[in-house]
Amino acid sequence: MKLLVVDDEPLARDRLVAMLADVPDCEIAGEAGNGREAIERALSLSVDALLLDISMPVMDGIEAARHLARLESPPAVVFCTAYDEHALAAFEAAAVDYLVKPVRRERLLEAIERVRRRRPSETPRAPVPDSDRQRSHLSARLRGSLRLIPVEDVHYLLAEEKYVVVHHGRGEDLIEESLKSLESEFADRFLRIHRNCLVARDDIQELQRLPDGRVLARLRRADAALEVSRRCLPGLREKLKHL
Repeated sequence: MKLLVVDDEPLARDRLVAMLADVPDCEIAGEAGNGREAIERALSLSVDALLLDISMPVMDGIEAARHLARLESPPAVVFCTAYDEHALAAFEAAAVDYLVKPVRRERLLEAIERVRRRRPSETPRAPVPDSDRQRSHLSARLRGSLRLIPVEDVHYLLAEEKYVVVHHGRGEDLIEESLKSLESEFADRFLRIHRNCLVARDDIQELQRLPDGRVLARLRRADAALEVSRRCLPGLREKLKHL
């Protein structure tokens, strides 16, 4: 069984690695210091499970676990954290077990045994985002892998049938989420300009009225002119006053 040890503190990683040194059929495939790095290494190394801290820079462990759970065959996740108040969110993110630091070896081996007994079908895919935890990244599934998109790099979101097209600094990607749920989660970051479009509020450079009466939103970081619906226009103008 290939394991990835994830913690932003090197000493904490060393302690877990040492406790598993003589465990049969356990291979420490690699280590990571934050959630984004954990996802990238879990995919590149094809690990079976992650020992995952929660409070980390760049991306926390809960968010990392939620992204990984979108995979067709996600690795198992065992949280190892100094705090016990995240237990509910951890199991909502499909964790196999939840260990509180300082982790005891007996408890760690029990968690490893749970991972061994786990069946892939027992891990739900694509959990609903926790409304109390705003993500730092969106994730697009690509041929069994994931592409992580920093939310701060997103210019606008455009609904197309059952997908949302994420237009960002490196191009565009499709994600399987609803525009409504994204608007709710990122209400402080995106503004609705049309029933099918959310725009990063800091990206709106100007509203331009055309001779035919239509209004377009022109963006700072993207070469795009997006139509603003009559229904959204009054509220949009009011919000832009306070930028």
